[in-house]
Amino acid sequence: MLIALLFLAACFVAFTNGANANFKGVASQYGSGTTTLRTALYWGTATTFAGSLAAAFLSHGLINRFGGRGLVPESLIQTPHFLVAVALGAAATSFLATRFGFPVSTTHALVGALCGAGLVGSGSDVHFEVLGKLFLAPLFFSPVIAAVMGGVMYLVMRPLRLAPDHRTRTLDTLHFISSGAASFARGLNDTPKMVALLAAVPNLPVTWGFAVIAVLIALGGLLDADRVAETLGKKVTAMNPGQGLAASIATATLVTTASLHQFPVSTTHVSVGALLGIGVTTRQAKWKTVVEIMLAWVSTVPCAAALGAMFYLLVSRL
Repeated sequence: MLIALLFLAACFVAFTNGANANFKGVASQYGSGTTTLRTALYWGTATTFAGSLAAAFLSHGLINRFGGRGLVPESLIQTPHFLVAVALGAAATSFLATRFGFPVSTTHALVGALCGAGLVGSGSDVHFEVLGKLFLAPLFFSPVIAAVMGGVMYLVMRPLRLAPDHRTRTLDTLHFISSGAASFARGLNDTPKMVALLAAVPNLPVTWGFAVIAVLIALGGLLDADRVAETLGKKVTAMNPGQGLAASIATATLVTTASLHQFPVSTTHVSVGALLGIGVTTRQAKWKTVVEIMLAWVSTVPCAAALGAMFYLLVSRL
């Protein structure tokens, strides 16, 4: 029963991840008026799916990090009820955020759930120094770097006439390529984090785990991404096509680099950071929405930790 519950819980995490995150790589396309919401979503979902499948060959290093090794005792990691609690805690957090239209980090939700379930399951034997070094540092600095990079990218591209105010065929092509690259990199970076939850499922090859998670991420994006899409595309900052391209290139560059170096960054933080960098540079940032998103970010880890602890107490009695 626990094994079946673990499999379903991991699938739920993947579905909520797709609903909350598939639009992040292509938000600048919709926000700048380059495409419609549906076109951007289909393109983002297709390229994310490709990245998820490619992760089976390129991103194995992230599986060990998000299995909890080094953070909680090895004996706890090997128990299905711990992984079920982590999956349910992370999925519930992402699900609630998606309902309210907030783009939060599944990475943060998983980290919080790992800590909450780990504290209850191990009697407070959680190595917080590992948490800071391997998880929170790259997650904290990535939006700051993305904001700076997004703003600088636009300031460099603008005088070179590489970021015009109006759409051109070349600009649209570059925007599609860069946003597709960002979504592909998101698939590379996020998929292994959820595959790690399936480690305790017996006789399930890792490649099949990647395939299952990839399909559920795609379905989540196609069926339940509209609220987050509106927030990211229209409510962080106003932008024209050239500004959207600059934000897209910044997002693609940072997420791809992090994925290839096995750093667990949040595509959410990078994407919002790049959009905010453009908004600050052009003085069009919509700070009310930005503050609301940041408050959602701050609450993600403690919310997921509380839910992870609660689910551990419930599941451990099964």
